[in-house]
Amino acid sequence: MYRFREIGLQGLAQTADLRPQFDLSAEAENIGGTDDFSGADSAEFTLALSSVIELGGKREARVAAVNAQRYLIDGERQARALDLLGEVTRRYVDVVATQARLDLAVSSRSLAQVVVQSVERRTRAGAAPEAELLRSRAQLAQAEIVVTEAQNRLRASRLSLSVLWGVPEPDFVRVAGDLQALGKVGDFDALFDRATQNPAIEIFASEERLREAEIQLAKTQSKTDIGWSVGVRQFQDTNDTALVAGLSIPLFSAKRNTGAIQSALASRDEVSIRRESALLNLRASLFDAYQQRKLGIETANSLRVDVIPILTRALQQTQAAYENGRYGYQEWVAARQELISAEYALIAAASSALQSGATIEQLTSEPLLPSLEIDASETDQESN
Repeated sequence: MYRFREIGLQGLAQTADLRPQFDLSAEAENIGGTDDFSGADSAEFTLALSSVIELGGKREARVAAVNAQRYLIDGERQARALDLLGEVTRRYVDVVATQARLDLAVSSRSLAQVVVQSVERRTRAGAAPEAELLRSRAQLAQAEIVVTEAQNRLRASRLSLSVLWGVPEPDFVRVAGDLQALGKVGDFDALFDRATQNPAIEIFASEERLREAEIQLAKTQSKTDIGWSVGVRQFQDTNDTALVAGLSIPLFSAKRNTGAIQSALASRDEVSIRRESALLNLRASLFDAYQQRKLGIETANSLRVDVIPILTRALQQTQAAYENGRYGYQEWVAARQELISAEYALIAAASSALQSGATIEQLTSEPLLPSLEIDASETDQESN
């Protein structure tokens, strides 16, 4: 798209740099009248060349306006590139998180299989009712469903990522990413200072330059151009020739151009208002992403350091107690579900932090997350 706009601007620049064209005119007088002016004996023929002398730097102003449009397009291209990069990063993070959910679903399925085996042993030994065995098998079937759902979500997220590269089907198995590498929250004021240099904000500076160029172009139209003509006239009745020359100067050009200048000034002032509004929206968006990232990092760290280790030990002790007959089946299932829920919550918190980090990257135009890598050599969990 931008390539075609650049080609169009090149054409406009060529046109803007043109000098006033020359006009060739021919005129015949006193032809086909009556009496002495019948026929062409008394005709007068004039051949003249005419043009305009542009005053006030009109050509330079036209070229400057086109160049200002080029700077504006460059800013739009950079802003669009950042938007695309941000979307790629968000979809990449979604694939990483979906892979983690699939890995957790596979692990949960394995744990459900262990539960079935343990309950089968206790049932054969007469230490547990058959109802517990039936419930454990039902939970294993549900774990199989969760794995299938995770596989389907992973296929969809991989496809969503690959289409951004123009690939109809993903040619990779997994993406390399660490949900634990969340980094630091950082300082909001420093992030906002960087965000003010975002191409989406710099566009307004380019647009202001464009409006200033349009104002100068409008002002040049107040300068009166001088039209001139020079030629030769042939008198048929005497067979003589004579040179002819003329000048034309439009009157009241400055007064007639005041409306165009006023309109150009209003457009420039509007850009300033829109820039201030964009800065306010940018600050709000950045603050929201910053808070979401901060909350995600704090939640993920708490779950990883404080909650999950405790629940893991609790599950181990509950399983041992169940196998020794000191705990019932329900206590074991509850402990297992609490650990799985906490691990899913960890994935969600880390994913939210990374997604918000991608938004901050887009707004600040600077990297915040690790670089993206595709690893097609890893085993595909979909086959598990």
